[in-house]
Amino acid sequence: MRRSDAVAVALLVAAASAGAQDYPARPIRILVPSTPGGSVDTLARMVGNNLSERWKQQVVVDNRAGAGGIIAGELTAKAAPDGYTLIMATIAAMVTNVSLAKKLPYDPVRDFAPITLVASQQIVLLVTPALPAKSIKELIALAKAKPGQLTFASAGSGSGGHLSGELLKLLAGIDLTHVTYKGISPAIVDVISGQVSMTFANIISGTPHVKSGKLRALAVTGAHRSPALPDMPTMVEAGVPGYESSTWYGLLSAKATPRPIIDKLNKEVVAIVNLPDIKSHLLAEGAEPVGNTPEQFGALIRAEIDKWGKVIHAAGLRAD
Repeated sequence: MRRSDAVAVALLVAAASAGAQDYPARPIRILVPSTPGGSVDTLARMVGNNLSERWKQQVVVDNRAGAGGIIAGELTAKAAPDGYTLIMATIAAMVTNVSLAKKLPYDPVRDFAPITLVASQQIVLLVTPALPAKSIKELIALAKAKPGQLTFASAGSGSGGHLSGELLKLLAGIDLTHVTYKGISPAIVDVISGQVSMTFANIISGTPHVKSGKLRALAVTGAHRSPALPDMPTMVEAGVPGYESSTWYGLLSAKATPRPIIDKLNKEVVAIVNLPDIKSHLLAEGAEPVGNTPEQFGALIRAEIDKWGKVIHAAGLRAD
């Protein structure tokens, strides 16, 4: 490296460090790809309120719902890379849209700087009590005996519940018929009544119906057992090797955001996620606090894009 280049690099590093020391000097905006009141919105407000208290600087949650998270994602990707515009992203915005959308106006790997994975939320496989299957192995055997006759409901094409069902079809080699609903609540109602065989729902939506006996839970879909349903086996434990599916929420900024600012955000958000009251609240909502490094979060995004891309292409899915 020439001396002039070395000096230029040193000046850039010094400027970035100085910027991080002053950061935040004005309000921060967290974009949320959903309407107010949902899981990701609640999580963004919890993080934002705590950042405001710690830094004595306003943090504004800006709800930009629509297009499966693409609107909020594009705004973040094209924002100034200064740490003042962040996104509390979902798996849809950062992963599944890569394969589902006809044209994505951003690249989740190239156009963003990961900060941390904030929390994850497991999914539970629920079946109508009328279904003669009390385990995953029995369900798979029944599906193989009646190809295409068993149905699974989801909150929409490309939703977490839909993709969880497609993953089961792929890994277990079975044929299930997908039934689309406008939300998980009406889907659950029809599974309870027996009009649909099963559904994949998030823990918070499904647990009350399991405890009341209206639905039968067969397995959770995460890599480990859920604290909300500790006696319920994972899909792997139940007999589907390689199965893992969960929703998650993570914080990102525009790609060229200086590393000292990313590190400062990471340190604070990880500390917030590990606060006892925050952890208790998340667990009560069926979510599990994470708080990892930018590198770990970035690696997860890349791995998830590859994994779900294969499932989406195998199922021949496209965004509505």
